[in-house]
Amino acid sequence: MQAKDSSPPDGGYGWVVVVSAFIVMGLTVAVLKTFGLFFVEIQEHFDELASTTSWITSVTIAIFHLGAPVASSLCVRYTHRAVVITGGLLAFSGMALGCLGLNMIWMYATTGFLQGLGISFSWTPAISIVSHYFSKKRALANAIASAGESAFAFTFGPFFQWLISQYGWKGALLIIGGIQLNICVCGALMRPLASSCLLEASHSETETPPGDGESRTDKDQSPITHKTFNWMLVRQPEFVLYAIFGLLAAMSFFVPPLFLVPLSYSLGIDESWTASLLSILATVDFAGRLLCGWYANLHITRTVHLLTMTIALISTSLMLLPLANNYLSLAIFTGFYGFFFGTTVAVHITVLADVAGMPDFDSALGLFMLIRSAGGFVGPPLAGLIVDMAGDYRAGFYMAGATLVLSAGFLVTLDQLQQKKERRSQPNTKPKKPTLLYPSLHFLKLQNRRYQEHSVVV
Repeated sequence: MQAKDSSPPDGGYGWVVVVSAFIVMGLTVAVLKTFGLFFVEIQEHFDELASTTSWITSVTIAIFHLGAPVASSLCVRYTHRAVVITGGLLAFSGMALGCLGLNMIWMYATTGFLQGLGISFSWTPAISIVSHYFSKKRALANAIASAGESAFAFTFGPFFQWLISQYGWKGALLIIGGIQLNICVCGALMRPLASSCLLEASHSETETPPGDGESRTDKDQSPITHKTFNWMLVRQPEFVLYAIFGLLAAMSFFVPPLFLVPLSYSLGIDESWTASLLSILATVDFAGRLLCGWYANLHITRTVHLLTMTIALISTSLMLLPLANNYLSLAIFTGFYGFFFGTTVAVHITVLADVAGMPDFDSALGLFMLIRSAGGFVGPPLAGLIVDMAGDYRAGFYMAGATLVLSAGFLVTLDQLQQKKERRSQPNTKPKKPTLLYPSLHFLKLQNRRYQEHSVVV
């Protein structure tokens, strides 16, 4: 099948893709963020230590990040639609098998490994295909899609708690797995773009033996050259700088949600008020994503500049948050942190697309997630060590803020490198000297000959 146009539509059916990605974000990352509600239930059922039970979530997060390059390479080889549907089936399998609750190793393999792989195979292509469908409105589209994580997380908390109380943790897992099957429906709606269709046609023509009466031209083969996973991105300075930023940012981003509740308890805040902090966090996060996506869509500020500003504001919020000494001040600083975190999430994928370019975006997203995973693994334990040494939960927030300041330095370096390359690529626009004021040598000779002829005639 041959496609007519491979340029991003920047609207139209693209908004169906955005809504589908919005739902996928909710049924993957939002489920992961609220899975802590099952922690005590599973721990008590198996009579295990907290550290042993926590490995379920750790395995899920690890596979989510480590599976991203695999998901990206499969998107390159096949289609985003196929990978998302596969991810939905894997996520359902993880929850459905996990509800059997045979032993802790079984939980690691099901709700840990299979669920993590399902999230990776759903989230990665869903966020990627949105960037393929949009160019001018890419920042806004990515912001709306990513907001699904916050919107679903806000409602999943009380909903999951109700499921556990009504059906037990095993029944709740099975029901949630059934809900995650809707990922497959969303994946089916993610129609491949014209470039993907052309790729499929090219593969079909390659496998067809000669004798249809036509030979393939170089133009027909050109899309195939771009459809390979590009591991050589690690040699590009711009991508390396952005990947280091992602690693350092991930070291910080997982720390505040981990220590926010313990910090509130240390301040003597009641449990009911502490729970509201998480709701505030989700609400302002949602608002930050949409507002930042709208602003970025105006193209007033370069996206890398916007990202640098949001990172600076997050680090400032984290540095000020430990100064809170009551619920009101803690809620205000939490709100600032959540809002600026949302703005960062809204644009960081758009910046990655600008850095790597759309032909290599799928490869860049997989590699970026892989490198960023190291920060997610190191950050919480390092912050925990610092908290233990200081004997104060505030130390964790200072560590997170300082790490973000360091990450902003790599964004500044990236921006300078990009601007330097842009100046080099600009053609020399120096105006030429007017021809009338500086006639050519041939013109002077012609004028001189005419003057001599006129003198002879006279």
